[in-house]
Amino acid sequence: MDTKASFRTVKAPSSVELIINKSRFIGQCFPVSSEREALEQLAALRKRYWDATHNCYAYSVGEKGEIARFSDDGEPGGTAGLPMIDALRGAGVTNVLCVVTRYFGGVLLGTGGLVRAYSRACSEAIRAAGVVRMAPCDAVEFMVPYAQWTMFQQEARKHNVALSAEYEEAVKCVALIETDRTPAFLDAVFDQSAGTLTGIVTGCAYLPLEDHESR
Repeated sequence: MDTKASFRTVKAPSSVELIINKSRFIGQCFPVSSEREALEQLAALRKRYWDATHNCYAYSVGEKGEIARFSDDGEPGGTAGLPMIDALRGAGVTNVLCVVTRYFGGVLLGTGGLVRAYSRACSEAIRAAGVVRMAPCDAVEFMVPYAQWTMFQQEARKHNVALSAEYEEAVKCVALIETDRTPAFLDAVFDQSAGTLTGIVTGCAYLPLEDHESR
């Protein structure tokens, strides 16, 4: 049985800028859903920053970061892409692309200086983007009589369930429930309705939840 796992990723695109020994570093992070999306975004940035000295990158794709790639883009080996992928792993995020663009300012930073600069630019871009936990959820459909709707909403709040509803002859709603909480919620609704309310699992999706660990 294929079971999905939760994972952490960035909330939204971000951009930070650092000036280090006269060099300008632009660190940018993007949430991506596939390697293709990461490469398309990278190509767009390379076109935008065509005049930069370097456009170094790192990306991780997959619930467990199964696909990970990085590039120094002409910087000395191991001084840019590797510290950037290490920053992504250190933050525990995946499905993310980070690009650090450098405009050389005329002062050499040395190997250690480059590692620190690229690692810092990547880490600050991640923080600026914010982090969320993407949890696997079941989509469950219910037809809830109006007389039981208040009870149903109360149970949904207790179990941290997101609801969307259409008000017809009864309330037709879809509940998004973290997969590991689905059985408990279904049991509670069944019990509170004296066995008259049952749901139908129609699919699965990922629900973004605030990642308190990243604060």
